[in-house]
Amino acid sequence: MAHVKGYCIDRYEAHVVEVDASGHESPHSPYTPVDGLKVRAKVAEGVVPQGYISQVQAQNACENAGKRLCTAAEFSLACRGPNRSASYPYGGTRHQRGKCNEGKGSAVTAVFGQGAPFDRQLMNDARLNRWPGGLAKTGAYSASVSPYGVFDLVGNLHEWGAEVAPNGHGYFRGGFYGDAEINGPGCNYVTTAHAAVYHDYSTGFRCCRDAE
Repeated sequence: MAHVKGYCIDRYEAHVVEVDASGHESPHSPYTPVDGLKVRAKVAEGVVPQGYISQVQAQNACENAGKRLCTAAEFSLACRGPNRSASYPYGGTRHQRGKCNEGKGSAVTAVFGQGAPFDRQLMNDARLNRWPGGLAKTGAYSASVSPYGVFDLVGNLHEWGAEVAPNGHGYFRGGFYGDAEINGPGCNYVTTAHAAVYHDYSTGFRCCRDAE
């Protein structure tokens, strides 16, 4: 984990393992949901991060690893660094295409064609994050690293945060490989469009914990 002011944050987006009743861990495909499973967050460079996960499931995965989801303030600081005016992990307010894994458009359209329905079943299809050139392995975009040494806080996968809105919707931040600009530039990208139990191919997470 990277140590930031008063807390620690995972350097990479999380993948998960399944945990059985005896505590034994077994692999879980990052291309499939975790519905009905007990999972634990893991962190490593060069692996496919877990999409298809809800805020509730992500929080449980972090807790099962002795951590928690990151707050809005923690995400923002880890992403922009000490420069409060920065909007991107590579610094400044000017978007630089190609530095982070974003701006690639709709995987749904790319995989299933124009007019494909954006329904929950299709949005959780394993083929979406297998789309060539879409989701990247953790740390693959070496320029997408923050001043604190944290990768992919902008792009790759949306990252669920700790907060829940009054209407029960969760917050996810940073954008994903399809887009990291429509709902705010880079580090300031935030979406509250979905309930905390929602998941699709674009939703991922990473964990934080208080500094010891």
